[in-house]
Amino acid sequence: PADVIVPKGPTGCDPGQTAFFQTLQIATKIAKGQIEMTNDTHLISAGDKVTASQAALLQKLGIEPFTYGMSLLKVYDSGSLFDAKVLDITDEVLTAKFVAALNTISKLSLALNIPTEASVTHSVANAFKAILAVTVELENYSFPKAEIYKAYLADPSAFAGSGGGGGGGGEAAAEEAAPVEEEVEEAPPATDMFGGGDGGDY
Repeated sequence: PADVIVPKGPTGCDPGQTAFFQTLQIATKIAKGQIEMTNDTHLISAGDKVTASQAALLQKLGIEPFTYGMSLLKVYDSGSLFDAKVLDITDEVLTAKFVAALNTISKLSLALNIPTEASVTHSVANAFKAILAVTVELENYSFPKAEIYKAYLADPSAFAGSGGGGGGGGEAAAEEAAPVEEEVEEAPPATDMFGGGDGGDY
């Protein structure tokens, strides 16, 4: 049986049955012509054998602490026998499997150039990178989202002076100038987003 805790209160039993409750060491009192339990009583613990007196009291109080069902021990599937613990799948396991499946679908969709809900965000991002790579090389065309990138390539020093401390001399400025030139030279390889190559001239 399961744990059985009998709550305090009226039992519906007549005062002549007081000795029955005393046998089970349950404190009672007489109230309004019936026996009333004065405290909650932990009558049975789960797994314990139920005595005849306990069973009689449960019957008097209309309490049925027993449940019936099947306990799964093994799982048979397609000629194989598995332990029942294979069915103990948590939400975390299901989430991990679902995410892995989405990643696989996304990779296949991108490789086959077939848009799906799993890959469309990556397709949009890749398209933006490709358009941006072309736009930064054009002098007579641009679009709002590309302006900040073109401004950076035109003058990287304008984006690099906000965190550095002031008061630097001419030598410090000269030292900072060298990395700026390197960044400008490294910018064109962004054209590799088209699938490789040196970029070439447009």
